[in-house]
Amino acid sequence: MADHPLKMFAELDPKLYELVESNHELVFEEGALSKKMKLLMALAVDAAVKATGGVRALTLQALQAGASKEEIAETLRVAHYIGGIGSVYTAAEALRDVL
Repeated sequence: MADHPLKMFAELDPKLYELVESNHELVFEEGALSKKMKLLMALAVDAAVKATGGVRALTLQALQAGASKEEIAETLRVAHYIGGIGSVYTAAEALRDVL
């Protein structure tokens, strides 16, 4: 996997980087929702807001957490419903060589 997209903040602003990392751990820890489900939710949001890099990274993380290609496809259906056709184009660009 590529370097963390916010790695530069580890040196530039270590307190901010630490805050972001601890928040990430809190958000994606196992709880009432599985980590896989949370990653799929985040994937749908990133597709809806047209964050190509996020779609790619979250897809890879979701696959690693046990998501199937079918679950990712259905997640992108939700993104399309909420965010429109642009979310599908974003996902296609992000996942060109992933799935």
